[in-house]
Amino acid sequence: MNSNIQHDPIWLSATTRRVPPFRHRAAASGDTSTAPGTVMTMTSGRRSVEEHVQHVARLLEPLRTAGSVTIPLAAALGRTLTETIHAPIDLPAFRNSQMDGYAVSAASLVGAPVTLPVASVVAAGDAVSALPPGAALKIMTGAPIPDGADAVVPVEDTDAGSENVLIRRPVGPGEFVREAGSDIRAGAPMLESGTHLAARHIAALAAVGITAVPIRRRVRVAVISTGSELVTAGHPLPAGKIYNSNGPALAASALANGADIVSIDHSSDDRDEFARMLAHAVSVADVVFTSGGVSKGDFEVVKDCLGPLGGEFVSVAMQPGGPQGTAVVDGVPVLAFPGNPVSTLVSFEVFARPLLRELTGLPAVAPVELPLSAPVTSIPGRRQFLRGRLDGTTVTSMAGHGSHLVAAMATADALLDIPADTDALDTGDLVKVLPL
Repeated sequence: MNSNIQHDPIWLSATTRRVPPFRHRAAASGDTSTAPGTVMTMTSGRRSVEEHVQHVARLLEPLRTAGSVTIPLAAALGRTLTETIHAPIDLPAFRNSQMDGYAVSAASLVGAPVTLPVASVVAAGDAVSALPPGAALKIMTGAPIPDGADAVVPVEDTDAGSENVLIRRPVGPGEFVREAGSDIRAGAPMLESGTHLAARHIAALAAVGITAVPIRRRVRVAVISTGSELVTAGHPLPAGKIYNSNGPALAASALANGADIVSIDHSSDDRDEFARMLAHAVSVADVVFTSGGVSKGDFEVVKDCLGPLGGEFVSVAMQPGGPQGTAVVDGVPVLAFPGNPVSTLVSFEVFARPLLRELTGLPAVAPVELPLSAPVTSIPGRRQFLRGRLDGTTVTSMAGHGSHLVAAMATADALLDIPADTDALDTGDLVKVLPL
């Protein structure tokens, strides 16, 4: 992401008033689009998806300096290295046997088959002395090669004798011997900075004795869902109420994309209650996600609270997820998503997921182009993100356009990105697809 993107001129400030207890700071160095305490109004036109992506990127730019922490290797799976790791020792650390068999001097097998006395038996982990001239040493896989030996004869090429062994064929020097440092030499770069640690990386690091690694600190996320109509699952559902899905959905989405969840709250439409929760959220998090309260209704608690603090609210030319808000409160960016469940999830996927993954060092989820398995209609003038299902080499639109269809979205595993100037696509037409 380009950290030098020029700020777009869309935001227009309105009247100014200060509201405690929060301090508003600019989203990025040199951003004068919002003065401290400025109330932002809805713009007359719609912001494009690309413009809002860039705006959010600027807002989250300071999180790039979150730094790193050192954690135990056992906890490092899925984390991202912030430094290149160099091998502290040779690997293997000593010459050892690649096979169960007999350690020998290759010169002693001239004229094989030959019979040699067996001097001793050595297992993996044993200390070993020098091999007597003209003898063999019975050896197990991984056991150290004794001085005087330069090859291993696999047991399959012998009679497996214990006092004397018949060796049926000659071997060359170095055969079936793992030399010290043949995997990696001490001091050589082992894993590059930016490596996303998988099980294979953990194995390599453990093999050279590393117990802790420097990794990128995860972004700390606080979630606040809003709405007096919401009820926490597990409680009775009074008439006119609905269960809160946005809070769990946003927390799960952030967690799945490399974040640490430090706070999950639900606020009613009371401004003071939301302000208290927001004050806690910005005290513990690097970024706050909210849902609901950003549209044009009478009970828009997020807009009512963040507006006087310099919050910016805009209509993005997309569906679902048109109403969007952003703010910086006590230095902490706040992304305010609309409250319909599908709108919340789509907003996270489009605006938050790519940045979270980048900031945490996770690989990007790249969109792909696939042909449609059935025709699709779209509402012209707005970029549509339709729910879909991947069917191998094609994709199928499903679940309808409604932003309330949260159960139907559970059956989708992709978003179909339909351009704003498109109202219909036929079977076989290519469409951009974002895997979920």
